[in-house]
Amino acid sequence: MPFTNVTKIPTLLTLLRIALLPVIIVVFYLPYSWARPLSCFIFVVAGITDWLDGYLARKWNQESRFGAFLDPVADKLMVATALILLVEFDNSPWLTIPAIVIIGREITISALREWMAEMGQRGKVAVGWLGKVKTTSQIIALSCLLYLQDFIGLPIYQIGLVALYIATALTIWSMVSYMRAAFVPSTDA
Repeated sequence: MPFTNVTKIPTLLTLLRIALLPVIIVVFYLPYSWARPLSCFIFVVAGITDWLDGYLARKWNQESRFGAFLDPVADKLMVATALILLVEFDNSPWLTIPAIVIIGREITISALREWMAEMGQRGKVAVGWLGKVKTTSQIIALSCLLYLQDFIGLPIYQIGLVALYIATALTIWSMVSYMRAAFVPSTDA
């Protein structure tokens, strides 16, 4: 059966992450004070599935090519969706500039990976620990920005802006790392 990998729980979790995106969008635009915290909660649940699907795939030996393809796509869709919602809401260059950098990096590295795969060298730009840290930092920053409201006296939105700039720095760092891996000759003998 050609779709057996799709029915495995890790892949279903990745598909759930994608399915939650329209829910986040609808909730984000609801005219209620609880809408932004709820959109944040749904985003966090989606972010947890990012960790959980990989963990379960490794633990249950259910890693698949389809899952390896779909997982980063779901991450990129999740991050881009949240960034676009927030840029439209905030209408500020302080949010727009990091959003352009992050989305631009994702497009660039996706194209680089496709090109390297065509050359038979996809392994040179495989996802590494820095990419995982980058994605985690983006999810934390975007969660704070989605939440919007102060929480127990903490200015969550401002914390989210600072975290977004940290995530943007990690985004640039990881892009440079992938570019170097692709274009700088290896010194391994």
